[in-house]
Amino acid sequence: MTPARPRITAEARRARLGPRQLLTPATRASSPEEVARALVALHATDPATVFLTVAARTGTASVAELERALYEDHSLVRMLCMRRTMFVLPTELAPVADAAAARAVAVRLRADLAKVIGAQLGFDARWFAATEKAVLAALAERGEATAAQLAEDVPDLKAQIVMAAGKPYEAKPRITSRFLGVMAAEGCIRRGRPLGSWASSQFRWTVAEPHPELSADAARTELAARYLDAFGPATTEDVKWWTGWTLTETRKALAGTGAVDVDLDEGPGHALPHQLDAPPAPGPWAALLPALDPTPMGWRHRDWYLDPGHRAELFDKTGNIGPSVWWNGRIVGGWAQRPDGEIVTEVFEDVGAAAHRAVDAEAARMTEFFGAVRIRPSFRTPLERRLSA
Repeated sequence: MTPARPRITAEARRARLGPRQLLTPATRASSPEEVARALVALHATDPATVFLTVAARTGTASVAELERALYEDHSLVRMLCMRRTMFVLPTELAPVADAAAARAVAVRLRADLAKVIGAQLGFDARWFAATEKAVLAALAERGEATAAQLAEDVPDLKAQIVMAAGKPYEAKPRITSRFLGVMAAEGCIRRGRPLGSWASSQFRWTVAEPHPELSADAARTELAARYLDAFGPATTEDVKWWTGWTLTETRKALAGTGAVDVDLDEGPGHALPHQLDAPPAPGPWAALLPALDPTPMGWRHRDWYLDPGHRAELFDKTGNIGPSVWWNGRIVGGWAQRPDGEIVTEVFEDVGAAAHRAVDAEAARMTEFFGAVRIRPSFRTPLERRLSA
């Protein structure tokens, strides 16, 4: 008789979530590096998300500390990898993410751009190589440079292509950003300090530090194990969605992690052996997490921490989550920053007076972190729009 698979309840997953994701007062981190290692990778499509993700999980949040890690010590690195998404990762994990995900992304980006510029501009592989060399030479000379400065140094980057020809939304962008994006995906260059505040989306570019090349299969197995350690238990679909791998790649990577098959409310799942024991109750906790925070974006199946009835208010049309309010392992509302800097929240259900006090305390903490900086999420959701008006 085949023994039954261990069952892990949604309640047990919620109890584990707060401490593992550094969201309880007792488990907050002491550095940005500690946050990144606990979450594997910090979403960085929206620059402000990285800072707010760290702020929500550290007792003494500091913009300067994260800037030190990113731009001085280089203990954190920003790179395009899983799901063709921008992330900030611990530098020691960069070779793993590169081999497991970024290389395949870079191949697709290069092929897509080469096809367009070949057809429209007549630029070939020789031109591509020469232009990359010219960009690296310009960065070596300048130290760091904006995209506009690099286009002045390498005039071919000003060439324009036609997008959506003949459509009402036809556009003729320069190839600058797409070309630099390919170089970044291939690990040749990286984003440096932004222009303006920490919430700015305009970055300088600099030459990337080289790192060792790893086997793709070994790297995928390591990344899957790190994901499970941070987000497990999880389903195969969760891992496939988070990484952007094929189903075959996902199954092969999971097989090498030593994970145990378990039953979840969503169906069969995977957990590392140390996750089979019921976690102790973490005590009450509240958190205000930013748009695209790694925690709500950590799983494809979300019903165990998010009432499906709240999705329309919290997500945009393409599946990006906005700012969320958490109480004891569940999303219970959302928040926004108004133009005057006030943090306003809305809770969807009756969570009690203690929860409201804890949410207000987190709102005050985030207000202090923002200071004079004002943000607007890149992907706006119905609730965020309404609250920030």
